[in-house]
Amino acid sequence: MSIYDDFSNLLETPGEPDGYSCNAWVHIAVQILIRNIARADFMVLRGGDEVTGGPLFELFRRPNEGLSRFELWKETAAWWLLEGEAFWWFGAEYAGGVPQHIYILDPRRMRNEGMDGYAGQSFCSGRQRWFYQGDAELIPIFQDELIHFRDWNPWNPLRGVNPLISLSLELEQDFYANKANSRLLKNNAVPLGVLKTEQTIRPEEADALERRWEQKYGADRGYRKVAVLGKGTEFKPLSFTPDTVRLFDLKRWNLHAILAKYGIPPRVANINDKTASLSGKDTMEQHAALWKFTIIPLLKNFEDILETQFFLRLGFRETGVFDLSDIPELQESEDAQSNRDIAEINAGLKTINDVLRERGKDTKPWGDIWYMPKGLVPYKDSTRS
Repeated sequence: MSIYDDFSNLLETPGEPDGYSCNAWVHIAVQILIRNIARADFMVLRGGDEVTGGPLFELFRRPNEGLSRFELWKETAAWWLLEGEAFWWFGAEYAGGVPQHIYILDPRRMRNEGMDGYAGQSFCSGRQRWFYQGDAELIPIFQDELIHFRDWNPWNPLRGVNPLISLSLELEQDFYANKANSRLLKNNAVPLGVLKTEQTIRPEEADALERRWEQKYGADRGYRKVAVLGKGTEFKPLSFTPDTVRLFDLKRWNLHAILAKYGIPPRVANINDKTASLSGKDTMEQHAALWKFTIIPLLKNFEDILETQFFLRLGFRETGVFDLSDIPELQESEDAQSNRDIAEINAGLKTINDVLRERGKDTKPWGDIWYMPKGLVPYKDSTRS
């Protein structure tokens, strides 16, 4: 591969859909991630305090007249997960300062001025230009009118890289396995019943016999036809070949490869793994793992990109973070929290009032005094029994 490869089209074969439209598990994985990512509220902070008004607050509350703050992050994450990059554009009217709008652009329609003959000076230029292929015209866009969310690409430092590149063969195999299974089901019209006779019958006689049978006993509910076999003819049903069975094993492997690529535990995708525990605790742990090891790192990546390309570049004193305090999967259970608090109180790490303040409750007059557990004495004063 060269740095000039067009990764947007690498997975697409003429006449065949892309991975998101033709592979059910790619679609499911992306949908699971984007709807969870959008649950985390994005806050604008100034000096550690949340900003609840002003141009920046309004920009992220309603990015444009047709886009909600929920959709802003949902669509941004969707492009990132499908193309390895996403573009925010401030609009044709932007002239500096706080943008009035944010528009999400299709990365597949974006081209860079230096894309066809990549050179270092184009990449380093502060007025680097991009071009967006609209329905009727080619729209030039300067670098300072864009925020480019980009995953690392070893072949092209100007663009992100499609995360499904490494799974291109698995997606192709799954696509053709599905087609093979569909043909198998369509062509597997095996008759449920067989009418045999020792007589030699003509085709029109066989058709008449079939019609009389169905009129008297009714057509089969499974949409299978009655077979009429003449003298010397015997029916033998076909069974699945080992190659057909291997298709199902291949699809199972591809399923787990896709989920692993997107960092989604099986239970989160409602997959019952017979080798794993199916307890409620196991399910809760896998949902928490989705946030801790997949979603939170991605959100931190988004925060850092915005810090560099938006807040610092435009000279704002504010910064932006995702609020995860209301995500149930990240909240410690009440029993586990109580046991941890009791252990820290007994160890002298906290007082009663420390715990009450953390829980937002009223303190006790005596709560700032630490009481040593009964029976504990300094080691040097202890005696051997």
